[in-house]
Parts: sequence; structure tokens; C-alpha cells
Amino acid sequence: MRDGVYISGDIRPIRRHASYAALVLFAALTSGCAEERFVGRPGLTVVQQGPLPEPLPTDLVSASRPQVLGPFDQVSVDVFGLPEFSRTVTIDRSGNIALPLAGEIPAAGKTPTQLAQAVTASLRANYVREPRVTINVTQVVSQVLTVSGQVRSPGLYPVTGRMTLLRAIARAQGISDVGREDLILVFRRVDGHDTVGLYDLRAIQSGMYEDPEVFANDVVQVDESRARRLFNLTIASSGLIAGPLIAILN
Repeated sequence: MRDGVYISGDIRPIRRHASYAALVLFAALTSGCAEERFVGRPGLTVVQQGPLPEPLPTDLVSASRPQVLGPFDQVSVDVFGLPEFSRTVTIDRSGNIALPLAGEIPAAGKTPTQLAQAVTASLRANYVREPRVTINVTQVVSQVLTVSGQVRSPGLYPVTGRMTLLRAIARAQGISDVGREDLILVFRRVDGHDTVGLYDLRAIQSGMYEDPEVFANDVVQVDESRARRLFNLTIASSGLIAGPLIAILN
């Protein structure tokens, strides 16, 4: 009698068969790992064993992406020679800022340069002669993406410069033990329409496809692998498979 279940007969053959199955699975996995090869996409230079070429100075700086302002971002407005008009303001929920004499000005969706031009035009319309306006972003709240699902640290992450899918998942501390790597979903709204991209993270990591860019307001969703969940539950409830095999499967 064990845990309320009556077992009769010799259980040694059962243990022997389970151990044999574990060894067969272990051999299959190790042989598969030995034969695994890197497959790169066309145009990708693959260097084996030797050092990678050193990057050029221009390669060390990410290509710029226009910074777009949004609600609750904070900006510093500096009007040269007119300190009474210079101040730090927060873009309100409606996407506007309010300044003395200039009044209420739409800011959401504009770059800092475009906002400076709008403030300049408003001050000039209110009889300020040749205003020289500079906008500096002091705090960014709106430019974030969401990484959710089966990652180790889901949440909202700021988008600074150019962000890619691999970097976004790395920001979330990587995929969890039960995350599904072959189907990553990226939700995006484009021109009022909802779109979703489907990506195989393993194919990207093996160089078969480029690492796609992600943008502010994107939602990266990592679904659960039922097979991994079932396997982990099986391992947790059975002591038949050795520790090294568990490490390889994970």
C-alpha cells in the first residue's frame, strides 16, 4: 500500500523499463545536440572559431529614431532671453501643454523640434518678436512597450533608441521554463488598424531571420508551451529521470 494505492507484484521491472526509457531519451537528445548546426540567412557573414571583425566607429552608435512625445512626458521649454516664459511642463492627458502667452499647444505626436516650432509660431502670433525656443525632454513616460506572458519579468519597458525583439525579451529576463519559443506574438496598431506579427525566436537566434524591430506601444506576448508544462509536472511528480537529463531538456 502506497499513498492509498495498492501495488502488487514485483515493481523492479517497471523501474528497469523507466530507467531504460530515460536512457534512450537521453541518448536521442545528446545525439541531436551533437548534430545541431548553425544555419544563417542570406547575406549573413558567419565566422567560425576566428575573431569577429572590429566594428567601425559609426557601428557603435545606434541609428537614430525620431523621438515622439506623448501624454505625461515632461519637457523643458526654454525661450532665449525671456525667462518668464521658460519652464518645465508635463504634457497632459489630452496631449497638450500650456504656456504663458502661447496658450495651449498640442504636443503629443510631435518631436521636440516640431513642438519648438509650434511654440515659436504661437509666441510670434502673440507679438513676441523673433522668439528662439528650445525643447528638451526631461522625462519619458509614454515611449514604452509591454512584454507579457511566459517571461521571467513581465512588465512595461522604455523604448530608447532602436529596440529589437531579442533585446525586448532580454529586458524581461528571458523566456520562462514553460515559455513557447517557436511562436512569439507582437501586437501593433498601425494607422488605426490592429496587426500582429508571428515570430520563431529560435529561427532568429540561429540567424535564419533578422531580429525585427519593436516600437513604443507594441505588446510582445510569449505563450505557454503545454508540452513543457506537462514535462515539468511529470518530472516534479516522478523521481525516475536523473538530474542531468532534466538540465538538458530545460
